[in-house]
Amino acid sequence: MDILYARQRATAAQVMESLADPPGYSAVRTLLATLENKGYVRHEREGAKFVFIPKLHPVRAGRSAISHLIQTFFNGSRGRAAAALLDVAPSQFSREELDELEDLIRKARAKSTKSKGGVR
Repeated sequence: MDILYARQRATAAQVMESLADPPGYSAVRTLLATLENKGYVRHEREGAKFVFIPKLHPVRAGRSAISHLIQTFFNGSRGRAAAALLDVAPSQFSREELDELEDLIRKARAKSTKSKGGVR
């Protein structure tokens, strides 16, 4: 998907050219067909070639991928997924990243409090 987002449209051969260690052509075609079946990409025919084009905005695709990751590896727990992501040395976070995380937690707590009728 990163290659398709960067190029905006690409054939299977062009996707292969963009990969550092590409699998075989049929594997790339199968992956693109799977992405199309899942609704992430579409194709147009240009002569004998299929040109693949991303259908989802990158942010939406990212959210879908993260949701799948959380379901698959963390049994649906966003908290466990966040804990795994945060399992790094504190020095690896920039000040801006820490501020962003703090802001997200504050907003989540405020939203949780409102949805529970103000009871903590």
